[in-house]
Amino acid sequence: MRVSVKEWTAKGDPWVWLNAGAVAISLVMVLGLLLLIAVRGLSHFWPHSIMEAEYIGDDGKVSLLIGEIVESEDVPTEQLRHSGVKVPEGEGEFLERLLIKTGNRDVLGFDFRWVLAAKLRDRRYPEEIMAIERREWGNFYGYLEDVKESGNVVASGPEAWEEFQSRIDRALALHEEIYDIEKHQIGSVNYTLERLRLKERRLELEGDKSPQVMADISAERAEQDVIYQALQEKLADLYSQVNRDAITARAMNGNVIEIPLSKIVRAFQPNGMGLFEKIGFYFSKVWEFISDDPREANTEGGIFPAIFGTVLMVIIMSVMVTPLGVVAAVYLREYAHQGALTRIIRIAVNNLAGVPSIVYGVFGLGFFIYFLGSNIDDAFYPEALPSPTFGTPGLMWASITLAILTLPVVIVATEEGLARIPRSMREGSLALGATKAETLWRVVIPMASPAMMTGVILAIARAAGEVAPLMLVGVVKLAPSLPLDGNYPYLHLDQKFMHLGFHIYDVGFQSPNVEAARPLVYATALLLVAVIALLNLSAVAIRNRLREKYKALEM
Repeated sequence: MRVSVKEWTAKGDPWVWLNAGAVAISLVMVLGLLLLIAVRGLSHFWPHSIMEAEYIGDDGKVSLLIGEIVESEDVPTEQLRHSGVKVPEGEGEFLERLLIKTGNRDVLGFDFRWVLAAKLRDRRYPEEIMAIERREWGNFYGYLEDVKESGNVVASGPEAWEEFQSRIDRALALHEEIYDIEKHQIGSVNYTLERLRLKERRLELEGDKSPQVMADISAERAEQDVIYQALQEKLADLYSQVNRDAITARAMNGNVIEIPLSKIVRAFQPNGMGLFEKIGFYFSKVWEFISDDPREANTEGGIFPAIFGTVLMVIIMSVMVTPLGVVAAVYLREYAHQGALTRIIRIAVNNLAGVPSIVYGVFGLGFFIYFLGSNIDDAFYPEALPSPTFGTPGLMWASITLAILTLPVVIVATEEGLARIPRSMREGSLALGATKAETLWRVVIPMASPAMMTGVILAIARAAGEVAPLMLVGVVKLAPSLPLDGNYPYLHLDQKFMHLGFHIYDVGFQSPNVEAARPLVYATALLLVAVIALLNLSAVAIRNRLREKYKALEM
């Protein structure tokens, strides 16, 4: 049976196919974007082979080139000639150009260089070439000459590599011990000393500097000074041990340099590694990226402080916005007179959801930090002035600002959930003798809790990716310590923190080494998507559990 185009259109089938096609295209685009980010970001951690080749310069001189091939592209020959590049005669319309990571920034002055593939000859991949990840100056590529202890050569030649690896392990263990002392133990002592100083200053302002109290403060300060001196002596001994070993290595320009093992994170020879060795190395690098602190202007190391700061801020924001949004929605739906004023309030709430986020950041800076925070400092922390405590951007103000930003979403979602609850449920509860408050608390709000969680999910999704307001109210490029630690009061809401979204902006647009930072931008973006997805999935699981729990009440 034939169906005319008019009948087919009248049934609405074209719109069904159009909508299905639009959804399919959207899914393909989203998955394609995620795949691009994943490939560009995760491939950075793979131990790529190191090439050695002879490079023919524009002056005809031949030099040695060592490095990783990061990227290749075909460039029009005429474009290269117009830009001043000497192109060999007889070449085709396009030439292959390679981006090579040569490392050795302290020796060569730069990490990357573009070279024409036609100017490279005799490419080879010797197993002896090593890559060294350093705490400063980026990677080093070259050949190991010998291993030294206190200036004396202890190994050279083929056996030097094994000795080098064992001494790296020793240096890393010493570095971890030094890090623990400097970051945690001495940090705890300094924190205690600062609290004693503030306590003494407060007593001075209050005119209550009794001899007994001052003697107790002096005794505790003397005790902390003794601990501090002991830690300093231990640190000096550890530094003398970690600075004992060094290596000499030959770079591609022939220079032989000495590298202290205290400056080395790891050394490996990717050309001589097997598949399983590379896989193990890959996962160790990924774990380092997730669990370590950043270094080298955020272009090396890990991003754990940014992950921690993002998750902690979202949790605090959720704890703040959920009760406020629920209370506001309950009042508007259950208690407020449904007149013109209530309609105006709802319109205002809906309009607040469309306000640019940077406006909330300016509001948070002006009201919370400059006004409210300054008054809190004057009232509760006068001993710390003129140094601000809460009168400066920090975790608390960032969380509150984002709570206000996402408040309309929670209010609207909760109101819609309350509106879907049948009136008969309320009337049945009241008929059984329950008060209106009891009906709300025991019947209405539990049944509307899945809708509340929907609002929280939307709030988390928006807040976790916001950057603009956070730049004004608490996020920094590098935070020396986490806002949650072992020092009282443990959660330091006044501290600044790192955030994954701002980290992407900083590394991608503020980094002095763009080529080195580019893969980390992709990797961090992928991790931010994963963190947001994990937070949302957790909220979805809670919502589904609540929905199943109260499904019987809706029947």
